[in-house]
Amino acid sequence: MELIQQMLSGEKRACARLITSVENNPEEAEKILRKIYKFTGNASIIGITGPPGAGKSTLTDKIVKSLVGEGKKVGIIAVDPTSPYSGGSILGDRIRMQDLALNPKVFIRSMGTRGQLGGLSKYTKNALKILDAAGYDYIIIETVGVGQSEVDIVKAADTIVMVMVPGLGDDIQSIKAGIMEIGDIFAINKSDLFGADRTATEVNMMLDLAASVERRPPVVKVTASKNEGIDELVTEIKKHIDYLKDSGKLEERRRSNMELEITELIEYELKKIVISNITSENKLKSEVDKVINKEKNMYEVRDEFLKTIKE
Repeated sequence: MELIQQMLSGEKRACARLITSVENNPEEAEKILRKIYKFTGNASIIGITGPPGAGKSTLTDKIVKSLVGEGKKVGIIAVDPTSPYSGGSILGDRIRMQDLALNPKVFIRSMGTRGQLGGLSKYTKNALKILDAAGYDYIIIETVGVGQSEVDIVKAADTIVMVMVPGLGDDIQSIKAGIMEIGDIFAINKSDLFGADRTATEVNMMLDLAASVERRPPVVKVTASKNEGIDELVTEIKKHIDYLKDSGKLEERRRSNMELEITELIEYELKKIVISNITSENKLKSEVDKVINKEKNMYEVRDEFLKTIKE
């Protein structure tokens, strides 16, 4: 496939066209990913996540410029929320990083969630594999603004930067479970604002209370809009990547993520089989009638359908 060869040689346009294919055509996506998979696994994957308004896009922009300044190739996947009403998405992160789009060492792709929960797009992992195969040294995934449960980034990234800002809530807000438990590095952005020191202290206290961990996540104060603290943050990102490689945690994390991905692929195919089976000849409708009329219960119906599939 000529397009794949062009992508492997680093052509940005070929990358864009392949990502469009894996987003819009599931059958074509599988063909592409089968062919390129052996070229993946070399990039360092960095997840940038945090609450809405934390300045994730501006921070991503500064991190990328720092890495590109060192001669690295960087891919960016910026995920934006999709409207549940119109199905549209603003994809505003790309606007904030417009000056990077012209850099030959940078590839930017905005993706709408298309209703997918968890902070990522359904197709993020596929796009990730294409950029990995294309030879990008670092791939940064910027999630949608997350709450306390949108933590799918742990299934895709090697290093997760949790972006926090002062003034989001009370002391309890800063120690809630969920997103606070997935950060490898905590970046306190907008540190020129009142309350930044307190926010950093609260995060540090939360980390002190955590169960024993092999590596305590560092807390870095940055002001992305003024380019302050970026070098220190990039240094901490590199330290974490080195730690993962030296300790064997990188292989462990990627193995765990691969198990999840394979399980999801199997679940998807099984779901298609089950749905096609139970919806044929109005089987499900007649069984629902029996459940409604108390002739059967839902568990009996489930067992009967599963027995049919096994046979």
